[in-house]
Amino acid sequence: MADTFETGAAKPSRRFALLIELALAVGGFAIGVGEFTIMGLMPNVAEALHISEPQVGNVISAYALGVVVGAPLIAVMGSHFYRRHLLLMLMAFFALGNIASALAPNYHTLMIFRFISGLPHGAYFGVASLVAASLVPTHKRAQAVSRVMSGLTIAMLVGNPFATWLSQMMSWRLAFAMVGGIAILTVVLVFIYLPLNRQEKRNSPAQELTALKRSQVWLTLGVGAIGFAGMFCVFSYLAPVLINVTQVSPYWIPVAQAAFGAGAIIGNIVGGKLYDRMQLKGVGWLLVWCIAILLLFPLAAQSLWSILLICIAIGTMVSLSPALQTRLMDVAADAQTLAAASNHAAFNVANALGPWLGGVAIGAGFGWTVTGYVGAATAAGGLIVFFFAYRQQQRHG
Repeated sequence: MADTFETGAAKPSRRFALLIELALAVGGFAIGVGEFTIMGLMPNVAEALHISEPQVGNVISAYALGVVVGAPLIAVMGSHFYRRHLLLMLMAFFALGNIASALAPNYHTLMIFRFISGLPHGAYFGVASLVAASLVPTHKRAQAVSRVMSGLTIAMLVGNPFATWLSQMMSWRLAFAMVGGIAILTVVLVFIYLPLNRQEKRNSPAQELTALKRSQVWLTLGVGAIGFAGMFCVFSYLAPVLINVTQVSPYWIPVAQAAFGAGAIIGNIVGGKLYDRMQLKGVGWLLVWCIAILLLFPLAAQSLWSILLICIAIGTMVSLSPALQTRLMDVAADAQTLAAASNHAAFNVANALGPWLGGVAIGAGFGWTVTGYVGAATAAGGLIVFFFAYRQQQRHG
C-alpha cells in the first residue's frame, strides 16, 4: 500500500503512474455506468414507477443538476484538502448515493437520490484529471487525462450495455446497486495506489474563485455546455428511437449502447492526442465533426445497421472531453481545481440541456429523430463560442 511520497521536479515511474491512472479510471467507470445506464432503461423505469418517459428524463436531469451544483461547490470548499483525501471522500459519497437510488421507493425519492449522486461527479473527475496530469510531462497531459477518462468510455462500451441487459432481465435497481459496489472498489484502489503527496499545493477557497475572473475559462466552459448538448440529446432518446423508428426489439438497445461506447473509446484517445498536437485549434475541428455526424442521425435511424454505425460516430464526440479538460488547465492559472471540476459541470449542463431541448422538439410533434437536428444546432452553438475564444486568444496572445 502506498502511504506518502514527496515529489519535486521528478515524475513517478511509468508503471507507478499507470497504476494510479487505473485506480482513478475505475472511478470513472462507476460514474459512467451510473450516469448513462438509466438512459437505456427509460421504458423499464417508467413502467416500474408508473411514470412517463419524459419524467424519467427529469430523473436524468436531476443527476445532471447535482453535477452542476456539486462540481464548483465541492471544488471550492474542498480546495484545502489533499487530493488523495478528497478523492476518497467523493467516491464514498458517490457509492452511498447510488445505493440509495437502488432503494428509492418512488419517483420523487429517486429524483432526490439521483441529485445527491451527481454532487461528487464533477469534482471527482476534475481532481482525478489534475492528479493524472501531474504524473506526466507537460506535452502529454491531455493523453494522461484521456487515460483517466477511459473508465468513462469503457463504461459506455461494456458497463452500460451489460447493466442495461442485466436490468432488463431482473430489475433496473440492480444497475445502481452495481454502481455502488464499483464505487466502493474505487475507494479501495485509490487508498492502495495513490500516495499522499505532502508537498502538493493546496489553495484557499478565495484562490480557487479567481478562475471565475478569467474569460477564457468561461468561454471554454461555454463550448462544453452548449457544444456537448447534442450528444446527450441523441443518446438520451436512443431507446425510444430504436423501438419506434428503427422498429427493433428492446434487446438491441444494449448493442447500440456498446456501439456508442466503441466510438467513445476512439474519440477519447483521438481527443487527447489532437489537443496535445493542435491545442485550441483541435477543439474547433472536433466541433465541425460533431455537427456533421449529428445531421446524419435522422437518416441513419431508419435501419438497424446504419443506426449502429452512426452510434459509433456520435460516440466519438467524447473527444471533446479530454481536449476541453486540458484547455481549462492551461487557462485557469492557480485555480486548477475549480476550473477542472467545472468542466464536468459544463458537460452536465449539456446533459440537462440536450434532453430538455430534444423533449421539447419531440413534444411539439417533430418526431423522435429530430434530436439529431437539435443536437447539430447545439454543436453549432458550441462552435460559435469556440470562435470567440479563439479570436480572443489570438488578440491577446
